[in-house]
Amino acid sequence: MSVFLLGGGRDLARCGDLLRPFVTEARQRAAHRAPVIALLLVLEADDDSSVARFTAMLEAAGAAAEEIRVESIVEGEVYEASALDADGLFVGGGLTPAYLNAFGRIGDAVIHRVLEGVPYAGFSAGAVIAAAPALVGGYRVGGVEVVSQDASEELDEVEVRPGLGLLDFAVDVHAAQWGTLSRLVAAVDAGLVAEGVAIDEDTALVVSAQAAPTVRGSGQVWRVESAASGVHVQVLRA
Repeated sequence: MSVFLLGGGRDLARCGDLLRPFVTEARQRAAHRAPVIALLLVLEADDDSSVARFTAMLEAAGAAAEEIRVESIVEGEVYEASALDADGLFVGGGLTPAYLNAFGRIGDAVIHRVLEGVPYAGFSAGAVIAAAPALVGGYRVGGVEVVSQDASEELDEVEVRPGLGLLDFAVDVHAAQWGTLSRLVAAVDAGLVAEGVAIDEDTALVVSAQAAPTVRGSGQVWRVESAASGVHVQVLRA
C-alpha cells in the first residue's frame, strides 16, 4: 500500500499526473475486476463545484468515470464505515477541521483498510488529516501570528488534533503558495509536534511500506524537525 500526500493545486493535469500511481495501485488491488475508487468529499452547504473538480482530477489520472464512486457529505456530517468499501480512497480538500470531524467515527477503519492494501490519497485537507498529529489550522502560537490569517482554516490558535494515524509526522500543505511552512516551523518550535512536512502545491510526498518516501511533482517538500539548536529544515525535491 502507499499513502499519497498532495499539497494542493488548481492544475488538473498536474495533479492528475501525481495521482496516476494511486489509480494504478487501486487497479492492482481490484485485480481482475474494475476498481472502485471512493472520492470522499466534505462540502460547504452551497458548494456545487468540488465534486466535478475532483472527479475531473481522478479522470486526469486515468480513472474511468464508472470507476469513481462519489461519497460526499456536508460540513458537520460524519462518514459511516461503508464509505470505505473501495479499492482506493481519495480524500479531497476543503475546510480541514470539518474533514477531520467527518472521519471521527471511522478513523480506525481507515487504518484497517490501508493495512489491507488499499491505497490512500489525500489532497490538501485530506493530506493533513492522514497524520497521527493533525495540524488542522490556526494562525497564532501563543498569540503571535505565524502565518497569514487567510490560511487559518477558521481557527485562531494553531491546533493539533488526533488524526487518522496513517503517518507519525504532521503535514501542512500549500507550503510555498500560502506560506504555511512558517506555521509548521512554529508548531515544532513550540513543541506542538515533534516533526512534520510542508508540501508545495502540484507536489506529492509518497509514503510506502516497501520503499523510502519519495517526492513527485514540480515543487518541494519541506521537512521540519526539532534539533538541539532549535528547528532544522530540510528541502526535499523530486
